[in-house]
Amino acid sequence: MEDALVIAGRSYQSRLLVGTGKYKDFVETREAVEQSGAEIVTVAIRRTNIGQEAGEPSLLDYVSPQDYTYLPNTAGCFSADDAVRTLRLARELLDGHSLAKLEIFGSQKNLYPNMPETLKAAQTLVKDGFDVMVYCSDDPIQARMLEDMGCVAIMPLASIIGSGMGILNPWNIRLILDQINVPVLLDAGVGTASDATIAMELGCDAVLMNSAISYAQDPIRMARAMRRAVQAGRDAFLAGRMPKKHYLAEASSPTTGLIHSNARPVVQ
Repeated sequence: MEDALVIAGRSYQSRLLVGTGKYKDFVETREAVEQSGAEIVTVAIRRTNIGQEAGEPSLLDYVSPQDYTYLPNTAGCFSADDAVRTLRLARELLDGHSLAKLEIFGSQKNLYPNMPETLKAAQTLVKDGFDVMVYCSDDPIQARMLEDMGCVAIMPLASIIGSGMGILNPWNIRLILDQINVPVLLDAGVGTASDATIAMELGCDAVLMNSAISYAQDPIRMARAMRRAVQAGRDAFLAGRMPKKHYLAEASSPTTGLIHSNARPVVQ
């Protein structure tokens, strides 16, 4: 596929990943996922039923794992042990599925990543055969450490989860992009379509979001907007923007061959 996103050896055409939580019901979840064009969907194992609650409605019945790549995550975990245990359960529920998103929070109030526990869990999960995509702070040093451990994707936050504040520190994201060889996905803090476009214009390989779509007044329409925003940002990045110029006026049209007001008409 042209300009495919490759994660853990598998190619995807869409560069938008979406969550499956916070919608009013599974029907709305399905419609939003469809309109987003996403091929990878995240699932909070501790909050979403994918078979662990027998007899209850299951996401599997609305968003088929045959049509989408499931990305189980450890949302709600505050320690490395909890995260590892949660993803091992997810692997059992999804018949040996190895792709997983690691996220460990350090605070219930702001859900900022606990990086010492994240590094500890990542090391264990990689050794255990997981393909780890990891939510992390926008620290380029720790991002490199996670890549060196064998994580298949680095996912720095734009701002606090669910804040909708957009990218607060684009320079750190740029530092991470400059040194990481595996895909870099912007994760957390996206509020509207322009935030997604800016992330892609910076050079991010993809964007992951949930709240920006599910908390919108019209989630289905916002899902479509995000799909287009990510595509536009990617195209702009590949096209290469014009250089910024400070205090240098340059006409957009050529200045030679102009018709001057004092020019005399030619008499034939």
